[in-house]
Amino acid sequence: MAHDLYLRVYKKKSELVRPDGKAEVFLEGPMNAVARQRAKRIAATLSEGYLEKQILDCKEATTAHSFSQLNDHHILLLDALIKSVTSETGRALLALTIMQLCIKSIAPDQNIRLHKGGPNPSSFSWHDGISMRSLDNNFITPLLRRYELLKLNAHGFMMTRSLAENYPYSLVYKANIRGARSEWAEIVEEVETGRMPAEPALHWLLTQLLNQADAFKALSTEVLALLEGFLGAHQFIDHTKTEKLILHHVAQSNYAARLMEIAMHSLMQAMAECGVFGDAELKPLSQMRSANKKHGNVGDVELLEQGQIIEAWDAKFGKSYLRDELEELADKIPLHPDLKSVGFVTSGEPERLDELALRLHDLGELFGVTPEILTFQTWVERQFTRSIQDGSVSKSELSSNWLRAYVESLSLKRTDLAPIDEPCYQWLDALKIILMTEQ
Repeated sequence: MAHDLYLRVYKKKSELVRPDGKAEVFLEGPMNAVARQRAKRIAATLSEGYLEKQILDCKEATTAHSFSQLNDHHILLLDALIKSVTSETGRALLALTIMQLCIKSIAPDQNIRLHKGGPNPSSFSWHDGISMRSLDNNFITPLLRRYELLKLNAHGFMMTRSLAENYPYSLVYKANIRGARSEWAEIVEEVETGRMPAEPALHWLLTQLLNQADAFKALSTEVLALLEGFLGAHQFIDHTKTEKLILHHVAQSNYAARLMEIAMHSLMQAMAECGVFGDAELKPLSQMRSANKKHGNVGDVELLEQGQIIEAWDAKFGKSYLRDELEELADKIPLHPDLKSVGFVTSGEPERLDELALRLHDLGELFGVTPEILTFQTWVERQFTRSIQDGSVSKSELSSNWLRAYVESLSLKRTDLAPIDEPCYQWLDALKIILMTEQ
């Protein structure tokens, strides 16, 4: 017979009883020898700059690959924490989660429910606990403040009384916590049971905070001003100039494959703004961690008509031989009978096209739409030709609008169409240098 989750509290222990009747036992008393050694290891790793390294890696976009280890439910929980932060609430809970994820990443055997631990028998402690207050004061709050990720009291968020009750953190922790309390408790549960990987979750939170930080906003403002200066100095910019600038940026940045997707989507944004697609609708940019097949996508850039995909292009940076990708596409096409155009866009010259030509033809005969394999330059030229055919937009106007859409997307000014989750700071910093040299 199933029961609700509940906590049994005894004189020297607590038991967290799960719906299946199994209990997790937490003994009270001074830290045991194993816990003391573990706490020293965690403190030493933090003192050596663990959290700062994670922040810098996220800032440089070198950790985005870890997002694929998080499922959609994990992302919803983590995003709820971020969105719950206001000038009054949510900051302490978010900072606590960051600390818990650091602890679990460094020492997977440390229980992050047990937030108190010490050697003094006269003070409350769990045998297997850890002093989260001291870790916060020494290693967490100072860094979050230094990098302007969260506006926290200098004395630390663990000074908040609601986080210091003598009960293990769980879904039945009864203190009056302001913010996304239920989501935080579920994150603790997911991490402690091994369902949510700690370090990728930490990377996700840090990335979102970096994207919202004052430093990012200042950089964004500076880059947007440089953009306007560039466009003012190039009133009749040719599309090859925009293409060259964007490709230069893509080539010298981390996660160039993602930037190529954003570049393609930005051009389609500019085309949509000029009315090129008529009644068709540009689908918002998919998140990098989304698997095409799982999310029902055909490509990275898609046009919809009455909710059905009619056009889809998949960006392939650094990959020129696409036999396997073509077979995967062959599995997707039958699921989207309204497709009129579909294909791959490569950053370099595609390889062994003669080998693939017969298969491309066969797919066209079978499904009524022939996949294409185009270079980025050819694809861009085709979009410009398509856009100016009816005379509603000039090449120069579309070129300017493309660059503006690209920069504004990376500045997180178009999150309705370009909800980019990756850390954009490094991308914008590189773009700033390029725009400065082009003035």
